[in-house]
Amino acid sequence: MSPSLTRIQSDWMHQQETRYAKLKHQLRQSVDPWGLGAIWQKAALAWLTHPHQLAFAWGRYGLDLVALQAHGAGRWLGLPDRDVFPSNPEDQRFAEPVWRDHPGWDYLKESYLMHTRWIQDMLYRSPGLSEREQRKSAFWLRHALNFCAPTNFLPLNPVAQQKAWDSGGETLVRGLHNLAADMARGEVTMTDRAPFQVGVNLALTPGSVVYRNHLLEVIHYAPTTPKVHATPLVLITPWINKYYILDLTPQKSLVRYLVEQGFDVYITSWKNPGADQADLRFDDYIVDGADKIVEVARSISKAQQVHALGYCIGGTLLALYMAWLKRRDPQRNPVAHWTLLTTLVDFEAPGDIEVFIDEDGLDYIDRIMERQGYLGGHEMASSFRMLRANSLIWHYVVNNYLYGETPPALDVLYWNTDMTRMPRAMHRYYLREFYLNNRMVVPDSLHMAGQAIDLRLIDQELFMVGAEEDHITPWRQTCRIADYVSSRVLYTLSTSGHIVGVVNPPTPTSKRSYWQGEIRRGDDTDAWQAAQSKQPGSWWPSWVAWLRERCGPLQTPPTQGNRLYKKLAAAPGSYVLENMELVATT
Repeated sequence: MSPSLTRIQSDWMHQQETRYAKLKHQLRQSVDPWGLGAIWQKAALAWLTHPHQLAFAWGRYGLDLVALQAHGAGRWLGLPDRDVFPSNPEDQRFAEPVWRDHPGWDYLKESYLMHTRWIQDMLYRSPGLSEREQRKSAFWLRHALNFCAPTNFLPLNPVAQQKAWDSGGETLVRGLHNLAADMARGEVTMTDRAPFQVGVNLALTPGSVVYRNHLLEVIHYAPTTPKVHATPLVLITPWINKYYILDLTPQKSLVRYLVEQGFDVYITSWKNPGADQADLRFDDYIVDGADKIVEVARSISKAQQVHALGYCIGGTLLALYMAWLKRRDPQRNPVAHWTLLTTLVDFEAPGDIEVFIDEDGLDYIDRIMERQGYLGGHEMASSFRMLRANSLIWHYVVNNYLYGETPPALDVLYWNTDMTRMPRAMHRYYLREFYLNNRMVVPDSLHMAGQAIDLRLIDQELFMVGAEEDHITPWRQTCRIADYVSSRVLYTLSTSGHIVGVVNPPTPTSKRSYWQGEIRRGDDTDAWQAAQSKQPGSWWPSWVAWLRERCGPLQTPPTQGNRLYKKLAAAPGSYVLENMELVATT
């Protein structure tokens, strides 16, 4: 056989192997997009090759089963309730007294908790599984076990049965109506949306849209004080949700609070992208987003510099923008100092969302975005709700369908259901280069809008806020920014979570508190927290005091718009009203 024919045959075989591998991958993705089958198969084989450990595990199960039977018999004989297999303190599924007071229901509860604990322990103790494999498989296993909870089924839920009996079956009829309505929407309802309307009882702080492009509207808020600080505040919001989380209601509005404290405030209202904007890149959010709002604020206020705030992914954008500025023009410094709210720059340990971040998971997301041109609010909502399934899914399944209740009208949950889309090119880059590869913290690893990104170049003072119970941007990971920037960092740790830790107005009845102190490169986060005094109330006044020292003297407020950036519409503008989707994330 001639060499050329051999080469042709070899190339053909390689093409067929590549095609087969691609088809095999696509088939597995359609059946098992997260690659769980391989992990569980690995775990099963590992147990079979470790018979002594397997025998010990079954022995442990036998002891638990004996304890369960003894507990159940004791309850029927009148012994007092004692949780043999206590649930997590945050687990409210079995909070009703009947699960403790009635021996039969108590036995069902204890049996469920015993078996779920044993099954999960078996997975975590599987020989040979990596820590990442354990976390990923345990996440999906936990969802299966949560689905099987007796509280989710009418024949196994004594509370639902009692409500149905007391109401003459009305709760079941209402539950069926709720189920039909949610099936039509494709989502479990978390809140009554009817009482809320953006621009009517949400996002009410007066202001004007003074700039609009294909990516954002810039809203400039009207002053309410005779004088304002010379340095304007630019708020860069996340585009995974609508901007008005910072202008929720008059009582909960950070924007209104800042305006009333004498600040000149501008905010991003991002456009909800459709399939026609699939090719939007992170570079566009830097150039046509962050850089543009800073330019608009400087022009209208006639200030040389601004104070910039970034929230969540908006904070990630702000950090990139500031590093980008340092490379584009080291002498130009339009941001005097900055604030970050619950923001990651180091994605090494991004929290519970890590279970979705690997090649299998990102390939699955890519397929969705290739088909649609974006990742829709429904897909993102499902992912975030799964991180807290008992409180964000099954709680509403039980209350809406088994109890026949209508969810209460809550403004934060309404905002949560008003989701936006993520354009394909930007989101693919964000997930892979930040979450998967963690390249943002590697100097000059990322090149954005023509510039290499090096966080070490950022030296402006930073006020940073994390939230103690945040499962989206864990506070210990947000602290890591001090390891990469050259800024002096004043860190504030608020109680509560990703949203309520930020939407934290100062009120006489506030139950919130915070820790605050400077954090330096290499500091241990737990030691830092232990060294700070816990302060009662909201962190907002502390932040405003920090801003007053840096935002210049008071002066006459600027007009709403100028010759270059004219008033286009009244706040809240038009972009915030586009493409509303009935979904929820947190």
